[in-house]
Amino acid sequence: MGKIRLDSRLNEVAAFVRKNSVVADIGTDHAYLLAYLLQEGIISRGIAADLRQGPLDNAKRTLIDCGQLERVSLVLSDGLDRLRQGDCDDIVIAGMGGILIRDILQRTPWVYNSKIRIIAQPMSHAEVLRRFFAENGFKIIKESAATDGRHSYCIILAEFDGVKRTAEGWYTYIGELYKNSDEVSRTYINKVVLALEKKLAALKAAGINDSEGLETTVNEIKKRITEV
Repeated sequence: MGKIRLDSRLNEVAAFVRKNSVVADIGTDHAYLLAYLLQEGIISRGIAADLRQGPLDNAKRTLIDCGQLERVSLVLSDGLDRLRQGDCDDIVIAGMGGILIRDILQRTPWVYNSKIRIIAQPMSHAEVLRRFFAENGFKIIKESAATDGRHSYCIILAEFDGVKRTAEGWYTYIGELYKNSDEVSRTYINKVVLALEKKLAALKAAGINDSEGLETTVNEIKKRITEV
């Protein structure tokens, strides 16, 4: 296979991984991310974990082709269930829904540790994941965005500091992205605003009260990006 090249989404994920760390890639699929990180000399070792044997077999083939198999442990695991504290430094959970990522973290007590960093790339419901981080003592250090065709994604870097925060509505939808000046982050935010406005319009058309405070949320998002 030779040199691994990542798409824009996984490139942004890779950019958040710490140098010389041990990375657990949860839901690894073909293990392209780990193979890339090892080839580039970014990490010392990896753990490729997946719920099903098929993706692990795919991961093994990739790692053999790249000559990196001896540096990766293949683990059949539902989320982080088969991993233990001390196994890794950075945890990557990419390509899953935000609710599922939250559930995986919620049932894994040892991730509540300031030495561990979590790199999450939710495919949907990012607001649920940001709310979980805020309310459970995780600080969102920074975020980035990526596009793939018509789709936009956010990548969230978080670590536990024990400080529980109140997650304001606007923040759960755009997080730290409003601080970024790049066009991709702006595109992501604009799509979030558009989706919220469509939802709000549908509620008004149906005569349903805006019980979630969507109008306030949209106005706050617009205010934040204007200020920056």
